[in-house]
Amino acid sequence: MTPQQAAPTMNGDTRAKPVLLIADPDGSVVDDVATALEREGVAVTGAPDGAQGLLQAGALQPDVVLVAATLPVIDPVEFVRAVRRARTVPVLLGVGEGHAEQAVRALAAGAAACVARPYRVPELLPFIQASSPESRKVLTVGGVELDVHAYQVRVAGRAVHLPLREFELLQYLMRNADRTVTREQIMRHVWHAAANTSTNTIAVHVKRLRARLGDEDDQVIQTVRGVGYRLVTPTTSKTLT
Repeated sequence: MTPQQAAPTMNGDTRAKPVLLIADPDGSVVDDVATALEREGVAVTGAPDGAQGLLQAGALQPDVVLVAATLPVIDPVEFVRAVRRARTVPVLLGVGEGHAEQAVRALAAGAAACVARPYRVPELLPFIQASSPESRKVLTVGGVELDVHAYQVRVAGRAVHLPLREFELLQYLMRNADRTVTREQIMRHVWHAAANTSTNTIAVHVKRLRARLGDEDDQVIQTVRGVGYRLVTPTTSKTLT
């Protein structure tokens, strides 16, 4: 499994998606969690043993590292210790039955937490989101700049006022630039609701957001019929001016 391509920049970072490195000898376990997390906008890379995991950790600079208690070649506790010596990245230990002693030692070595293995996406997401690039200050896609902390948006250097819901919608679309996000994902991540949010409500907010950004031809925020929306970068769309 390879990391996804670079995404929009944040304060000089060449990616906007959080990157999770999973060091686990069971490729099927890694593939299952990767498929689920990538639908949530998380780029996932796997490593089958501790040696390759450390190489990937140095090369990829992931936002979060998840290591299985069954990791071969390099002991998972030593793996945690080595990663923590090199970076402040949070390291999670995936544990099952019989791993209580390893869990205690890993936490003492600097692991941020222990999570159940097989891995569960709802358990992993809070750790990933807390360490993701979206927590950094400025997100940039083409001529649009969004300051996460100041709640400010600029288009081609011009300040544009957005109501809070439209700001959050734009932020979510920018974090997932060049990816189609479904209406259900927008409901969950922007409205923080399940399927009870009207898709017409989303459409109305998208229409207003396009107008405020000057996206008159719907070329920047594109509708993917029957699925959702996709915000595209200037490599595949005109730059807003």
